[in-house]
Amino acid sequence: MMTIDLPDGTGAGPRVPCHQPPAPALRRATLHDAAAIIDITTAAYAPWIPVIGREPGPMGDDVPALLADPDVEVWLADAAGPAVGTASAPVGLVILMPDTDHLLLHSIAVAPSAQGTGLGGQLLAFTEARAAELKLPEVRLYTHVLMARNVAIYARHGYVETGRRIDNGFSRVFMTKRIG
Repeated sequence: MMTIDLPDGTGAGPRVPCHQPPAPALRRATLHDAAAIIDITTAAYAPWIPVIGREPGPMGDDVPALLADPDVEVWLADAAGPAVGTASAPVGLVILMPDTDHLLLHSIAVAPSAQGTGLGGQLLAFTEARAAELKLPEVRLYTHVLMARNVAIYARHGYVETGRRIDNGFSRVFMTKRIG
């Protein structure tokens, strides 16, 4: 637990506990994780089908091909099992595609059981840290224009819209965030 100072008018505010969710255990995915990646992606993106009228792009990804591609990084966030000593299970993921001048956040997905826990924000922070680690000056991403909630979330995390266009048959919003 960390504490933050809240102003009380005197400039010496009281110390108030602030609980942060524990950082997820992130690991590189392997071919053995393909089924979990498909399950998380399907569960996270399926609610958008009625909104956009079709499966969102990540639901059509060839996951084994992504995992085999040396130019793609697939990271899984594991959560410990409910009892001490139980195996961890993936609850979120990011698919990153480094380029010469940016890191593309191809997909981010959080299992419904972990939504609302702050994991999505932690995965975004991880993505930004990964870009810095790779010495890339920005993170780029895209989302469907009808996924307004996602656009707002990215904006709250400092991403700015750079354009809208049809891409691979999807009407997309393109966003970027400078790193460092």
